[in-house]
Amino acid sequence: MTDLLKMTAVEARAALDDKSISAVELTDAYLAAADETQALNAYTEITHDKAREMAAASDGRLAKGEGGALEGLPIGVKDLFCTMGVETTACSNILNGFKPVYESTVTQNLWDDGAVMLGKLNCDEFAMGSANETSARGAVASPWTVDGDDQDYAPGGSSGGSAASVAAHSSIMATGTDTGGSIRQPAAFCGVVGIKPTYGRCSRRGIVAFASSLDQAGPITRDVADGALMLQSMASHDLGDSTSVADPMPNLMAGLEDGIKGMTIGIPSEYTMDGMDSQITALWEEGRKWLEDAGATCVEVSLPHTQYALPTYYIVAPAEASSNLARYDGVKYGQRVEGESLDDMYAKTRAAGFGDEVTRRILIGTYVLSAGYYDAYYLKAQKTRRLIQNDFIDAFKKVDLLLTPTTPSAAFPIGQKVTDPVTMYLNDIFTVPASLAGVPAMSVPAGLADNGLPLGLQLIAPSFHEDTLVKAGRVLEKAAGFTATASRVASRVAGQ
Repeated sequence: MTDLLKMTAVEARAALDDKSISAVELTDAYLAAADETQALNAYTEITHDKAREMAAASDGRLAKGEGGALEGLPIGVKDLFCTMGVETTACSNILNGFKPVYESTVTQNLWDDGAVMLGKLNCDEFAMGSANETSARGAVASPWTVDGDDQDYAPGGSSGGSAASVAAHSSIMATGTDTGGSIRQPAAFCGVVGIKPTYGRCSRRGIVAFASSLDQAGPITRDVADGALMLQSMASHDLGDSTSVADPMPNLMAGLEDGIKGMTIGIPSEYTMDGMDSQITALWEEGRKWLEDAGATCVEVSLPHTQYALPTYYIVAPAEASSNLARYDGVKYGQRVEGESLDDMYAKTRAAGFGDEVTRRILIGTYVLSAGYYDAYYLKAQKTRRLIQNDFIDAFKKVDLLLTPTTPSAAFPIGQKVTDPVTMYLNDIFTVPASLAGVPAMSVPAGLADNGLPLGLQLIAPSFHEDTLVKAGRVLEKAAGFTATASRVASRVAGQ
């Protein structure tokens, strides 16, 4: 069983084709791993029967030579994706009991390509958080620990359950969503790969909305090749989503090993900040050398409006959240708390259903959209967002990619920052600009901090250049040679 858990998705898919393993065997191994690692709280629900049924169907198709790109691969699904007949709550009490009668486009694409659903993964409530501590289902613990330290560490957020499950080898791949860094930051904290594609590449239909102009689905995987394989299936044009783009995704696997010789990589000067962790700075410089050794030229570039990205994001995103979350009132679906009148029912339902962080962002969003403040805050933030986007457009006239740190530090202990929202929001300082610009970006595990926790480097590409992104990610991955395994699962995966 442990040998099954060691395989990457690409390796497992090849093994399924040559009949050295079966989909049922692989799925059973991951179901057992999900059960054994429940102390991490990565899963909100493990769908044992559904997974085995889907795996048996995959074996049937494989026997006929009809296997899809992801045939038989066991995947965890972030609890933001609607899954038909399986409870979908966005890890919020206000959606307790909601079982969709339809499937999200992204997960349907995965099932159409033969993937097997292991269960639903924990996340920050409505994807609002950077540590997976705001979930109504409880905090997720990272599978990584520090020697001599009995604290649990945050896996990052909002896709903390997804990153933790992949790092813990309790899912071979997992879906995530990224609004301001919610794929890339947890990927960096957990030592795995996370890809945020170009806005519009993956349909938002059937994904519980946080901020509609920012939300984008993407994969969290063990390595870059797995990320390319999964993203290829996730992405599609969807007439049911007005923001879905019709440009076909290039074949990400075909050019994966092409290298980056002759490319120009930009190093944004604004990402160097006072008080920055010296370990992050050193790793960033090491990453630059790795890319130069692979034949790329690295040059300094400027993204002058970077300093305004975080305040811009925390006006735009809460404003859209305020609008999106207005639909949750206890009338049509989810939790209802009865009241003496309709307004009283609304108030009691929302008070009981929304957690503190969601409430905070709704209040901020409602304030910046209110009469008298719309022009001063929301409109100004939208104009600044355009300037940030223009910075990227200008930079990509000179360079093929950008290299930055993913996070300003390694993971922190659970509970350390949750009571200080501003400090927590600073975790997204390197990931938010790409989200505001809508460009694709990925985090690649590149080293370990002095305390043994993972650190990641971020690559950012022009819109619709995911093929360039994964090529460079593969080069960075090979140069970094990151082979460390999360401490809480190392012995189990090694079969000791």
